[in-house]
Amino acid sequence: MTDTSRKPILILGGTGKTGRRLAEQLTARNIPVRIGSRAGTPPFDWSDKKTWGAALDGVGAVYISYYPDIAVPGAAETVEALAKLAVERGIKRLVLLSGRGETEAQRAEEMVKVSGADWTILRCSWFSQNFSEGFLMESILEGEVTLPVGAVGEPFVDVDDIADVAEAVLTEPGHAGQLYELTGPRLLSFAQAVAEIGKATGRDIRYRRISHAQFTETVAAHNLPPEFAWLLNELFTEVLDGRNESLTDGVQRALGCRPKDFFAYATETAASGVWSN
Repeated sequence: MTDTSRKPILILGGTGKTGRRLAEQLTARNIPVRIGSRAGTPPFDWSDKKTWGAALDGVGAVYISYYPDIAVPGAAETVEALAKLAVERGIKRLVLLSGRGETEAQRAEEMVKVSGADWTILRCSWFSQNFSEGFLMESILEGEVTLPVGAVGEPFVDVDDIADVAEAVLTEPGHAGQLYELTGPRLLSFAQAVAEIGKATGRDIRYRRISHAQFTETVAAHNLPPEFAWLLNELFTEVLDGRNESLTDGVQRALGCRPKDFFAYATETAASGVWSN
């Protein structure tokens, strides 16, 4: 069977950090993809189950990246409903993007495991790209990152590695039933990560620890949607308590190579100019 005759792979969250990269990589290999987003054809909306059937129609596998985040309450039940519908439609191959140390994420993993699908789970640590494509980008540009996190180490993982693993598990045999816990190769505190970005950019970028109360006030001042405000508070006041302060070999197991180091990410991103102001 040729690449062009395969059923398309549905990439839910196909315009997000991991989904966009995965779509580009599969397309470059002439593997057909379908972008699962509200702007996709056909459109897909997590909050409107009436859109799911058309998006799933005729696809061979699904990459599940839940919006706004798999840590949000109710995510597990929604993922369960999606997985159930996919299996009913004859789609057996499901790959779930999950998060480390997050109660709702682990519940969603269990839902996919018992769905009857051939599943693979990518359980990820904090994305390095949150500093350049996420909510910390503005702070980096302003020259000061303020968070309620002390010396807790986080093994920041590069989104390019996640996309490479996703591509491998979706196109190669032998990954069904595997849980790959994906981390970078080093533990860094947020202060150390910011310092490495400062070094890579040649800019003075400071890190200042603030109280949880100050952080909550800062988040509220940005008038974010309630689910995003809840998510930021959950991640910074609950998950970053040291529970994820360990390295894993998931990237090595899936790809046979070491994960990208945070400073390599910082250097490449600095060279792109996105942190210049």
